[in-house]
Amino acid sequence: MAKIDSKIPEGPLAEKWTNYKNHQNLVNPANKRKIDIIVVGSGLAGGAAAASLGEMGFNVKVFCIQDSPRRAHSIAAQGGINAAKNYPNDGDSVYRLFYDTVKGGDYRAREANVYRLAEVSNNIIDQCVAQGVPFAREYGGTLDNRSFGGALVSRTFYARGQTGQQLLLGAYSALSKEINKGSVELFTRREMLDLVTIDGKARGIIVRNLVSGKLERHSAHAVLVASGGYGNVFFLSTNAMTSNGGAAWRSYKRGAFFGNPSFVQIHPTCIPVHGDFQSKLTLMSESLRNDGRIWVPKKKEDAVKIQKGELRPTEIAEDDRDYYLERRYPAFGNLVPRDVASRAAKERCDAGFGVGTTGLAVYLDFKHAIDRLGKNVIEARYGNLFQMYEKIVDENPYETPMMIYPAIHYAMGGIWVDYELQTTVPGLFFGGEANFSDHGANRLGASALMQGLSDGYFVLPYTMQNYLADQITVPRFDINSKEFEQTEKDVQDRIDKLISVNGDETVDSFHKRLGLIMWDNVGMARTKEGLEKAIKEISALRKEFYQRVKVPDEKNGMNVELEKALRVADFLELGELMARDALNRSESCGGHFREESKTPEGEALRDDENFTYVSAWEYKGDDVEPELHKEPLVYENIEVKQRNYKTA
Repeated sequence: MAKIDSKIPEGPLAEKWTNYKNHQNLVNPANKRKIDIIVVGSGLAGGAAAASLGEMGFNVKVFCIQDSPRRAHSIAAQGGINAAKNYPNDGDSVYRLFYDTVKGGDYRAREANVYRLAEVSNNIIDQCVAQGVPFAREYGGTLDNRSFGGALVSRTFYARGQTGQQLLLGAYSALSKEINKGSVELFTRREMLDLVTIDGKARGIIVRNLVSGKLERHSAHAVLVASGGYGNVFFLSTNAMTSNGGAAWRSYKRGAFFGNPSFVQIHPTCIPVHGDFQSKLTLMSESLRNDGRIWVPKKKEDAVKIQKGELRPTEIAEDDRDYYLERRYPAFGNLVPRDVASRAAKERCDAGFGVGTTGLAVYLDFKHAIDRLGKNVIEARYGNLFQMYEKIVDENPYETPMMIYPAIHYAMGGIWVDYELQTTVPGLFFGGEANFSDHGANRLGASALMQGLSDGYFVLPYTMQNYLADQITVPRFDINSKEFEQTEKDVQDRIDKLISVNGDETVDSFHKRLGLIMWDNVGMARTKEGLEKAIKEISALRKEFYQRVKVPDEKNGMNVELEKALRVADFLELGELMARDALNRSESCGGHFREESKTPEGEALRDDENFTYVSAWEYKGDDVEPELHKEPLVYENIEVKQRNYKTA
C-alpha cells in the first residue's frame, strides 16, 4: 500500500517555514539553465509561479486554456485578499489569521500549511504594491481594509470589486517580462489532457491545441499544475465555462492521490437561478456583506405575496423583516463564514420564507448603509458590482434590495500535496485551487487570492527548487520515447471513442443531468441514502453517456463540443468520487453537511474522534473502487472545538 508523507518540517510552528528554507537544496544559476519546468495554468498561482521560476533562471513553459493569461478565472475574484498587516490596528496578527483560517475550515486543514499561508500573506501585499496593483486607499494614502466572513478584524485588501483582475494584471506583467526575456515560453489555447510519467516521475504532458485540434507533447524535469477547481461538475456554478477538473483528474489516474474531493464550497451571495436555460451563475462579491444586511419576511404570507408579485420588498415594514443572520449569530451577524450563511439561507427558504418568483432567494439590502454613509460612499465601494447586478436582474440595487441565493463556487478539495506542494507522483506539483491544501472543509472569503499568490510567489519557487537540485545531471527527455508515444495514444483513443459513439444526446444534456444528481444529493445537504443513490445514478449515467453522446464534427480543428465531452467524461468519474468521499465522511464539517450529523440548533456537528484526517483517494482502475488513505491531522497549537459564531 502506498504511503503518504506530509513532510512537515520539525520545530515550532512559527519556525517551520524558515527552517525549511534554511536547509533546502539549491540550484546554482548556471545549472538552472539546464532545467525545464512545465506550468499548466496562468492564473494567480500558475502565472506567479511561472514568472518567479523564470526570473530565477529556469526554462519555463506555461500553458493556458484561454487566448491570454489575462483571461484566467482568477480575474473573476471580486472582494479582496487577506493579509495580517493589522493596518486598522484592530488586533490582527499572523497567528489570528492562521487561527481564523483553521477554524473557518472547521479544523480539517493541515496546521503547518495554513500557518505558512498566514506568514507569507504580508509579503504578498508588498509584492503587489510594488507591481502597481491599485489597492483601495484611505484619504491619507494608506491602504484600506474591509471585513470578510469568519473574522472579527478588517484584514482584506481590495481594489473596488475587481481585486482578482488587478492582481492578475500584476502577475501578468511579471510573466510578460519573463516571456519577453525568453525565460518563459507561453502556449495559449492549449488544454492538458494527460500527464506523462517516466520511471514513476512526472516528465511531461500531452496537450490539445484547441485551435488546430492537434495533440502536442512537451517534456520537462518537473510539472506544476495550477488549473483551478472542479465546481463545474455541478453544471451550474460560479466558475468560468472553461474551468474544469481535467488536468487534476488525469493526474489522479496517473498516480496522484485526490484529497477531500467532497469539500466543495457553496457561496451565499450568488444571483439566483433564472430558468432552465442557464448554463452559468453569477457571483456577487462577499464584500457586499460588509454593508448589506440579509433578511427575509417574518410573515410567511408576505413571502408568498412577494413570490406572486403582489408585494415589493420596499413595502415590507422594518418590524416585519427577519434579519436572520444577525438574530442567530449576534457576534458575527452578516459576516459569518460562507457555509454558515448558505445553510441559514437554505433553511429560511425551505421553511417557506424565501423570496423571488421561486421562493429560492433572500434579500441583501443596502438601505441602512446608504442612509448612514450616503449613496456616493456605497457607489465608490461597490459601484461595478451594483452595475453588474442591475444589468443581469434589471433592478436598481440602490433602491431595491438585491436577491441572492447559495451556489457552487470553490473547491477546497483537490489533488493531495505534501508541505512542499508535491503530489504522490514525484516531480508533479499542484498549486492554488487545484490542490487540497489550505482551507479544510470551508474556505474563508478573500483566501483564494491569498493562497494562489502565496503558492506562486513564495512557496513553489523554494519547494520546486529543492526537488530539482538533484535533477541537474538528468538530460532533457525525448518526446519520441515510448512513454510519450503511449500517453498520446491513450489520449487519442479517448477522443476517438467519444466521437465514434455518434449518439442522439448532446454533451450539455448529459452535463446538466449530472449536475442535477450532484446538486440534489451531493450539494448543500447530504444523506447516506442520497449519496448511495448518487453513486448508482452517476454510474448508470456514465454508461449511457458512452452509448448515446453526440460529438459532432471532426477531431481535427476547433471542436468545442469535443472539448466539453472530454471534460464531462472526467466529471462523470469525479462526481462519483465526490459522492463516495462524502458517504465515507459521516460527520458534518464546513461545507460538507450530513443531515445525520448536526447539533440541536441545526449546525454542523463534527466527529473529531473518527474523522480528523485528510481523505486521500488512490485510483485503482476504471470501475474499481478507489483506495482510501488517511493523513491524520494533528493540532498542537490551537484548541479544536465546536465552531461558534454566536459569541466572540
